[in-house]
Amino acid sequence: MNHAPASALGFAPITPQRAFEEIANQIRELVATGKLKPGDRLPAERELSAKFNVSRNTLREALRALELSGMIELRKGATGGAFVLPGSSGVIVNGLRDLYHLGAITPQHLTEARTWISAIVVRVACERRTDEDLQALEENVAAAAAAQKAGNFELRAELHRDFHNILASATRNPIIQITVEGMSELMRQFISVIGPSDNAYTLPSRKRLLKHLRDRDADAAEAEMTKFLQRLETKYLDLWNSRKQAA
Repeated sequence: MNHAPASALGFAPITPQRAFEEIANQIRELVATGKLKPGDRLPAERELSAKFNVSRNTLREALRALELSGMIELRKGATGGAFVLPGSSGVIVNGLRDLYHLGAITPQHLTEARTWISAIVVRVACERRTDEDLQALEENVAAAAAAQKAGNFELRAELHRDFHNILASATRNPIIQITVEGMSELMRQFISVIGPSDNAYTLPSRKRLLKHLRDRDADAAEAEMTKFLQRLETKYLDLWNSRKQAA
C-alpha cells in the first residue's frame, strides 16, 4: 500500500468558491493519470487541508463527495484514512434507481431497454460463455424451479433476476454487466410495486435458451430471449396500467 506525501502528488491550492469540487476534481485527475492507484491511501487530512489551503471541514466535504461517487472509501481508526477504491457498480446502479424513482426512467423504458440489451447479451454469451458459465445458469434454473415448486415466489423472482446477471457476466464486458445489474435492480423495484405474479412460460423458455447456449446458436438464443421478454413486457405493463387505473 502506498502513502505518498501531498507534495509529491502535486496538489495545488484552490479558490474558496466551490472549493470541495475543485479538491475532488484534482484527486480524480490523480487517479486518472495513475499517480493514485486502487488501494493507495491519501495523505492525512491535516496535510491535505494545508496543501489545498482550505479548512478541514471543506476537505471532508470533498472526501465525502468522492466516497459517494465510489472513488474512495473513508475508514476510521488508527489505520484509517481515505483509500482509493478499485471501482464498483454500486454508484451506477444507485443512479439508475434514483432516476427510476424520479420518473425519468419509466416502466416502458425499462422493459423496452431490457429486451434490446438482452438480445445483445445472449448473442455474445453464445460466443464467449464457458462451461462454468453454463453450469451456473443450469444451477440457477434448477434452483428457480425448486423455489417455484416450494411456493417461494420471492426467491424465485430473485433467481430469475440473477439469471440475467449470470448471462451478462458471460459476455466478459464490465459495461454490459453493470448495465444488466442496474436493469435487474430496477426490475426488482418495478415488480415490488405491481406485485408478484405467476406464469407458465419462464422456466420452459429458460430451458430452451440453455440448449441454444449449449449449441452456441446465437440466432436461436436471441429469438428465444426476445420472444420471452416481449411476452413478459406485455404482462407487466398490463399489470402496471391496471394498478394506475385503480389508484
